[in-house]
Amino acid sequence: MKTKQDSIFSSKTLSYFLQLAETMNYTQAAQLLGITQPALTQQIKKLERAVGAPLFYSVGKKLHLSDAGRTMLAATHDIYDTLNQATDEIQQASNANSGTIKIGLLASIEDSAFTGFISDYYLKNQDVEVVFLNMTRHEIWEHLENNQIDLAVMYLPDDTIKNWKPYESRKIVDEQLLFLHHSDKLANRKRVHFRDTVAQPWVTYPENYFLSHFLKEAYKNQMVDYPEVVAQFTTPYQITQFLNRTGVNTALPNSFYQAHQEQIHAHAVAFEPAVSFELAFVFRKGKDQIPRISQFLSAFDTYLSEEDYLSRVADNRVKLNE
Repeated sequence: MKTKQDSIFSSKTLSYFLQLAETMNYTQAAQLLGITQPALTQQIKKLERAVGAPLFYSVGKKLHLSDAGRTMLAATHDIYDTLNQATDEIQQASNANSGTIKIGLLASIEDSAFTGFISDYYLKNQDVEVVFLNMTRHEIWEHLENNQIDLAVMYLPDDTIKNWKPYESRKIVDEQLLFLHHSDKLANRKRVHFRDTVAQPWVTYPENYFLSHFLKEAYKNQMVDYPEVVAQFTTPYQITQFLNRTGVNTALPNSFYQAHQEQIHAHAVAFEPAVSFELAFVFRKGKDQIPRISQFLSAFDTYLSEEDYLSRVADNRVKLNE
């Protein structure tokens, strides 16, 4: 029989509390959760009534965790850790050649090498179901936290996650951003300084995307104003279509450029200094000990050992107009 106390401490309510504890902002937390701010406030007040103490307090406009809130946060993390550990222990006893593998892929990543690999993998492991999901950074971390995906494919370093203790990463390849432009003056350069990239407007990813945040930090570090942005899109395909049709500038990962350079009507040049990062698998600690996950990662390593990552990208390229 489900009691009122059960519903107060439901997974949904605890996830609301965790999101607010992470953002410390009711408006931002409600937006990320896809609910209204009054609905979030109501759920937090119910939780506070249930525990008999305020979980948050405000100083001016800034929100803080109370002592009770810090206790609740630690307990909530312990609950999720216990459930995730139990799930992993159950899965570790499973068969390497059957079951489901759920993978979250950052939406801005060139996915041709992964779709090519998974197609080959299926032909050799037809009893393993692979679920491939395009996600935002927030969705990836939320799904990793709740054990809803086994692996994430994303860019690192990612400073949006403050607690790396439960996670591990495995590098796939070193990446860098290329400046894509239409200037004949810069056409023959091998590298371009940041100050020479701001004369024309840009199309970019949304502000909360990893690559936009990472690039803004690079401009800030070089003490150069960020270019004027006239449009934002969530996928590199959309950015490239806009780039081709309008003649504006942008920056995209080298792997995407290598896969689609025949369809990109712009010059490509590396930044000086380079804007470098890495593409990696991210997963909860111990996930790589689960037989089917271990076998999957080993098969991916073998796939890349035959050719490097960029060669695999080129082999599996997808035309923009398809």
